[in-house]
Amino acid sequence: MRMKASEFKSKCLAVMDRVHDYYGEIIITKHGHDVAMLVPVVSHPAKSIFGFLKNSVRINGDIIKPIEENWEADKNG
Repeated sequence: MRMKASEFKSKCLAVMDRVHDYYGEIIITKHGHDVAMLVPVVSHPAKSIFGFLKNSVRINGDIIKPIEENWEADKNG
């Protein structure tokens, strides 16, 4: 993510929190040129949201078998 120096100045504390919490990095620009990069100090990235529900769902019965349910959309008329 890129951010103008003026915007960074006005939102500095919130931006630092975001970088820390999401293990992101922000490039700070001045007059369209990159001048600095804000990166978190921690050496490991935050946990990914992918796979966080793994092993939390249980399948009971046959999930492929058609159900015997009459749908409103199937009615003619």
